Amino acid sequence: MTTTAHEQAGTTAAPRGPAGGAAATRNPRRGPRPGRLRRAGLPYLLLLPALILELLVHLVPMVIGAVMSFKELTQFYIRDWGSAPWSGLGNYRVSVDFHAPVGEALLHSFLVTVGFTLLSVGLCWLIGTAAAVFMQDTFRGRGLLRALFLVPYALPVYAAVITWVFMFQHDNGLVNHVLHDQLHLTDKRSFWLIGDNSFYALLTVSVWKGWPFAFLIVMAGLQNIPRELYEAAALDGAGMWQQIRRITLPSLRPVNQVLVLVLFLWTFNDFNTPYVLFGRAAPEAADLISVHIYQASFVTWNFGTGSAMSVLLLLFLLLVTGVYLALTSRGRRTGDV
Repeated sequence: MTTTAHEQAGTTAAPRGPAGGAAATRNPRRGPRPGRLRRAGLPYLLLLPALILELLVHLVPMVIGAVMSFKELTQFYIRDWGSAPWSGLGNYRVSVDFHAPVGEALLHSFLVTVGFTLLSVGLCWLIGTAAAVFMQDTFRGRGLLRALFLVPYALPVYAAVITWVFMFQHDNGLVNHVLHDQLHLTDKRSFWLIGDNSFYALLTVSVWKGWPFAFLIVMAGLQNIPRELYEAAALDGAGMWQQIRRITLPSLRPVNQVLVLVLFLWTFNDFNTPYVLFGRAAPEAADLISVHIYQASFVTWNFGTGSAMSVLLLLFLLLVTGVYLALTSRGRRTGDV
């Protein structure tokens, strides 16, 4: 009986310990544990090298370029650009004066770049989407064909564009050999790297180089669309085009919104392709704004005007990006409702 009484007493007294411990645990005066602080700060510590590198590579040069745009920085102040006299908004006024030679040339380059970007982005998206939809079906050699489609995107830009330079040669280039000698589509051999044809040559290289990226992104987005939707649509009598219109394109809308924005920014800012294709002086028909700013800075040695053009380009891209994101987010909210 005594043992039973002790056991009962122990049994009834046992819950008091955890209750007291729980009360101590819930004490609001206790601060966070040091281990928890270390775990919370670890992600920021790991991001610190990348943030420092981003600051040094992008933000600092951007600020220096903005400061240079307010100076009369020419070849006479290269050794000590800080001593260049301030010009205020003079470089900006020269750049946007479309009745003067400098402003007129910049406006022409801007319009060429807009037309080139719209055509390149549209064709890259169209070809990439069509190829991705085609590659959804299972057939022999699909893996090899996917790898071949990604070759233009995987090649180094300089190696790929230099190859196209040889292909566009007037006398012994492959393009003239096929179009003129083999297919007889032209009356005579064309000059592809000068004159009006330079725009089409640049557009061809840009699309050839960019559509595999669109193909890769769209193909990844298609993996998230359930196959049951297509099977149900086929049972209801929907054809291939109806399935693409009613299922594929609406399901790919978030992917396409990001893809189009990335392609637009890459294409509008592209410098390597026209520079390697045409050299330091691009033809007037293919005078993209990136090469035009380079010529204004490093050919005419007017770094102040070139910096002002760069700042104007940055502001334009920020404006387009902000408007695009606002419109797409509004459309997404409307679709959700």
